[in-house]
Amino acid sequence: MARAVPGFPPFLLLLLVLQSPPPFAALPGENGKWSGASDDLTYVSEYFSQSAQKLSFYSWYGNVKLFRFRVPEDTVLLRWLLQASKGSGPECGSTQVTIHFRYGAPPVINPLGTQFPSNTSLPGSFNQTLTLAAALQNSTFVNLTSPAAGDWFIAAHLPEANGKIEVKGFSVPCTYTFQPDMFVLRVLEVSILEPSVPTWQIISRPAWPLHTKIFVPEYSTALKLEVQNCTTNISVACALRVMVGSATLPQSFQKVLNCTGEAACSLLLSSPPWEKWLRITVESLNGPSARVAFEMTASFTACKPGGASSFLNFYKSLNQSQDMQLPEGSLNATRYAAANASGQGNSCLYSQPVIREDLDVVSVVFRILGESSVPVQAHLPTLLLFNLNSGMDSGGTLVLNLLLNKTSWIPGNATVLACLSVASPVLNPNATWDCRTAFSQGYLLNVSVSSMEAALTVPYPESGSWFLSLQLACPKLTGECGKAKALVTVTTYLSPCFNDCGVYGQCSLLRRLGYLYAGCSCKAGWSGWSCTDGTKAQSVGAQTLAALLLTLSNLLFLPAIAVALYGCHLVEASVYIFTMFFSTFYHACDQPGVAVLCIMDYDTLQFCDFLGSVVSIWITILCMAQVKKILKYVLGVLGTLFIAMSLQLDRRGIWNMMGPCLFALVIMISTWVYRGVKRHHCYPPSWKRWAFFLFPGISLALIAIAIYAFMETNENYYYTHSIWHVLVASSVAFLLPPGDKHKKLWAWSRKLLCGYQICKNDREELYAVT
Repeated sequence: MARAVPGFPPFLLLLLVLQSPPPFAALPGENGKWSGASDDLTYVSEYFSQSAQKLSFYSWYGNVKLFRFRVPEDTVLLRWLLQASKGSGPECGSTQVTIHFRYGAPPVINPLGTQFPSNTSLPGSFNQTLTLAAALQNSTFVNLTSPAAGDWFIAAHLPEANGKIEVKGFSVPCTYTFQPDMFVLRVLEVSILEPSVPTWQIISRPAWPLHTKIFVPEYSTALKLEVQNCTTNISVACALRVMVGSATLPQSFQKVLNCTGEAACSLLLSSPPWEKWLRITVESLNGPSARVAFEMTASFTACKPGGASSFLNFYKSLNQSQDMQLPEGSLNATRYAAANASGQGNSCLYSQPVIREDLDVVSVVFRILGESSVPVQAHLPTLLLFNLNSGMDSGGTLVLNLLLNKTSWIPGNATVLACLSVASPVLNPNATWDCRTAFSQGYLLNVSVSSMEAALTVPYPESGSWFLSLQLACPKLTGECGKAKALVTVTTYLSPCFNDCGVYGQCSLLRRLGYLYAGCSCKAGWSGWSCTDGTKAQSVGAQTLAALLLTLSNLLFLPAIAVALYGCHLVEASVYIFTMFFSTFYHACDQPGVAVLCIMDYDTLQFCDFLGSVVSIWITILCMAQVKKILKYVLGVLGTLFIAMSLQLDRRGIWNMMGPCLFALVIMISTWVYRGVKRHHCYPPSWKRWAFFLFPGISLALIAIAIYAFMETNENYYYTHSIWHVLVASSVAFLLPPGDKHKKLWAWSRKLLCGYQICKNDREELYAVT
């Protein structure tokens, strides 16, 4: 969405873009015989921006702020403006903002240096750092010429989180924000090369290179680009630099060809990207007044997948698949149906039809039609297509498993080579296979008699068509190897998280402006991309100890319950029992490891635990105020209702506890002051009450609050929060006022059972029969 950046007028932003080298254009030349640069300026500038986001300190991928930009076709210059800022408060210290870039999928990052699962291939990413020190703002540019068209992703985050548990509302955290803006220069008119048709080109201005492109058809195994008959209007030899392909981050696979003189120079590209436009840029290396003309020819080598018989074989495989119901769009697989290995001699590959079955968000299963195992031979590669260009597939994890069937008949020294690549397949495999296409590096796997299984995991795979090429390779292609046939079971699927983040992780779907991607949140000390790094993991014994500390520490409410019952504070005792019960089972259910027990829904247990904790404090202080019973009951019920409403609005807000505490303290202090003034004596009047009960109880409560607010971290939570339970429960036992001396512990049961009894009127201090 185009918009203005605060503090940066739009015309200044445009000037920043125009500070870069002049745009390039490719236009019709003289008399219709030439295609090249002319005096007309044929480019447009565009500006894209997204709203600023608050940054978070990194502990898992959910702390990352992700931005997605779509670069238009025929873009010759891309410039990102990266802006970071921080608040002006004293809590805002110096820090660094790390920004990652990647084309086609979100960046795969590892700021904590954790371990990835085995057989995981990591797509790289380019990163940039912004430092926020004394200045409140900082900005920088990232430039890229001839960028690849499509989705580009930017991920930003702060350094590693310190692990301290912040009480919401108790302290004001510093606000760090980040905003990226994208500027592009796009060519409007680009000349198009026709395959195998020589085209004369002209460059009249060396400062403006020639831009042209050619469409790569399907089943192209090689592209040959030839430049010849280069002439110039000056006496020096003609010199050209030809760049083929688009730039991507972190690594660019652009090909460069230098040509000098009239002699022909050529560039051969194996496995060019299928069904995509291939950009070609030609720069003149002659003087500023040179006018260059040359002839350019692009030709393809095609791989024929078979004729009409292969199409019939495809439908024959459909009939053999137990009348499978094909999902909508599955007929796209017919494009890749080819002849059987024993079919036509002019076929150069065997293509196995694959059906894409969508299960859920970022969840796809690829099913192979026909036999359960894919045939692989030495003289013909086998090709499978996995379609991941829905726009959302790049937010998951691609998993590939290969299994060599025991029924395969292959020599002992033979190996099944497999290459997983994006955009184009590798169709010329041999014993020295490097699994490299024209503009990307694929993922190489192999299975053999000695190692019959192979697996590959690709987190956040690039959007597009993924190809799996398989072929049998022998050290020496003997007659025995030529007749061999391997059967390989291929299992491929896309899931939100690898292995659902394991036992100690939770897979979460994240969203950014309609784009969905997944990440793992780890527990019990486990870490890593898929929660498989157990370097700092807690043992089962430590997890059990933590669960026992957090649950059994609630038994310290038993003395408070006994004191409340002895003093005939029945309402208070009931609240303490409620709090003890739900706090115990909430912490039993809240454990991150294997020592977990949930007697009901987690959210219900959490709400009841928070409600019981706050109401216990509210009821205790009201009891200490010793207001009239009718007023105490009314305030107790109304306060409980308002506390429940507040918890529903914001369960972790600090004012859920501070509000009732302060209000109850105001009532208690007002009552004590009133009685002290009325009696002309300190209230409570007994110094023993102050020395042995109130001061110890208040001290325990203050220590508990200090530990809760300032000392709790993710690492010591089990111990500090258990101490919080002990201190709070103990303080309640000290702070509860003594009961009525006229009542005995068993008197409450008689009052509930008797119809006629002698009762005390608290207001008139008279006795009456009711």
